[in-house]
Amino acid sequence: MSVTELNNTNFDTEIKGESRPVLVDFWASWCGPCRALSPVVIENVSDERPDIKVGKVNVDEQPELARRFRVMSIPTLLVFKNGEKVKTSVGLIDESEVLALLK
Repeated sequence: MSVTELNNTNFDTEIKGESRPVLVDFWASWCGPCRALSPVVIENVSDERPDIKVGKVNVDEQPELARRFRVMSIPTLLVFKNGEKVKTSVGLIDESEVLALLK
């Protein structure tokens, strides 16, 4: 399982320098739907899809990143390809929907 904790310091380096698609989960510890989505993102996607880089942003600890990407509701998933945001999903989704985002 490989999930990168993203913050203001490492975000651009981790995203822009990555050749694989990057799935970024914007979450908070107090968010019930975030806690429900976390096992899908962390355990399933990161374990089963080594071709995808998975990162997490705690919006309470990284409010600047939440503002930068206009994250108004959590959980929010963003998909980056070649350093550019290409897809967004807001709210709780199941594993099949997460995988569909990555296509």
